[in-house]
Amino acid sequence: METTDNTSKKSSVSAILVMLCTFISRILGFAKIAVIGAFFGATKHADVLNAVFSIPNNLRKLMAEGALSSAFIPVLSESLVKEKDKAVTKTIVRNIITFQVIIIVPLCILSIFFADFLINKVFFEFADPYLNSLAVDLFRWIISYLLLISISAAVMAVHNSHGYFFIPAITPILFSITVISGIVFFYKYLGIFSMVIGVLSGGLLQVIFQLPLFFKNGYDLKPSFNFNNHYFKKIMKNWFPVVATASIFAINSQIAIRFASGLETGSSSALSYAIVFWQFPFGVFSASITTVFFPKMSRLSASNMTNELLKTVNTGVIHLYSLLLPSGIFMFVMGNEIISIAMQRGSFIAENTHLTAFVLKGYAAGIFTAGFVNFLQRFYYSTHNYKKPFIFAAIICIIDVVFSIILKQTFLRVGGLAIANTIAFSVGAIIMFVDIKKTYPLYDLKLFFKQTGKITLALVIPSVFVIFFRTYYDSLWIMGLSIKLLAYFLLTTLVFIVLVLFFYKIFKIDFIFFSKKRSAT
Repeated sequence: METTDNTSKKSSVSAILVMLCTFISRILGFAKIAVIGAFFGATKHADVLNAVFSIPNNLRKLMAEGALSSAFIPVLSESLVKEKDKAVTKTIVRNIITFQVIIIVPLCILSIFFADFLINKVFFEFADPYLNSLAVDLFRWIISYLLLISISAAVMAVHNSHGYFFIPAITPILFSITVISGIVFFYKYLGIFSMVIGVLSGGLLQVIFQLPLFFKNGYDLKPSFNFNNHYFKKIMKNWFPVVATASIFAINSQIAIRFASGLETGSSSALSYAIVFWQFPFGVFSASITTVFFPKMSRLSASNMTNELLKTVNTGVIHLYSLLLPSGIFMFVMGNEIISIAMQRGSFIAENTHLTAFVLKGYAAGIFTAGFVNFLQRFYYSTHNYKKPFIFAAIICIIDVVFSIILKQTFLRVGGLAIANTIAFSVGAIIMFVDIKKTYPLYDLKLFFKQTGKITLALVIPSVFVIFFRTYYDSLWIMGLSIKLLAYFLLTTLVFIVLVLFFYKIFKIDFIFFSKKRSAT
């Protein structure tokens, strides 16, 4: 049996590997939105494109890597621990993929058939009939992406349960490359519909790329309609409350898009672009750590190793804080420069940069609490507790919607939607944290506050530096990308990172990139 030190080391190595792949993926994601921005800017067409793509993007959280994976991975991990016969696990995987096809294919067909009603009455409130018509046509094509990404996510969950993270982590890279290629090569002929070519081809490639390892491990894509087995029933029992929870967040996200579509032109695009930039550190750090730690927490829970489970939770949360807090500070201070360098060209002008950066600041303030909520959700799921995440999600959603309605009417406008999101997740994080300590008295609260306190103190001087440097070059971003702006930005970024690492060392912070002895040991 492996020691806690060894398993923690493996988790850290896996997390760093996933972070590296996710980092490349996010860089390509920036290239992707830079291409979209250059071709479509923050125009009405861009608003339609970003708004429509948000629909399958939110729905995949229910049928793909969000809800279904959250219900699927703990049960699959349990079967790998308890069942000697691998045929049982194979059957579970076949059941899941078959179930997805049965549910999603009719859903896509109905969505295509009732596209006009869904777009005009449910999802958006564009004032221009032409934009509504364009959104309907685009939606009819792009909704099929949901089936491809759902199958890809099921295969990815299998790989992660077996401890394979590299191949699944590469698939988003392929998706971004395909979308960029689709727009660049087909925009001249298809206009806004060039996005369809890229999205559907990218979704298909994500599935195909993962299949060789999937087949090598003894799995296949044969349909199995024998749903009368213990493990599948357990997944479904877990899936419904997880879907309910994920649905709340998906609906909440869609409400934000709807609110933005009713504001000034460019608001939907600013919201969508800001989320993409916010998701860079969130995806690299939060999603990577959660991806690696979730199967581990599920295995520890299945083995009834509660003490080790709580230590793993603490390790994950502290790593999140050490990575997301400096990321949020940097994005908040350097938002204008980030957007200007990445997007301000072609149809994307300084006014669009300023609005997108303003929205980004609102999201950046809450990046850790969002990561914290996401991680603790997986902790609850690993223990097969699905009621509490639903309740917490409902509270977060209600707070978000209430504050969104209030703040979007003020001078904040679309920026108010981001601030409302930060407020909601911050309140939700506090509630979940209190519940964890109350439910699990053995949770090491002293270690958490000691580590997060040291991290906060360590970031004081790096934060002062980046604020001072940003103030000194306050208006350099207005003219867009230039050698001077890029040099200033890279220098600021490099010095900020060096200072963060230096003070983490000085304060002896248990940091994932150079820690030898884990706090979870």
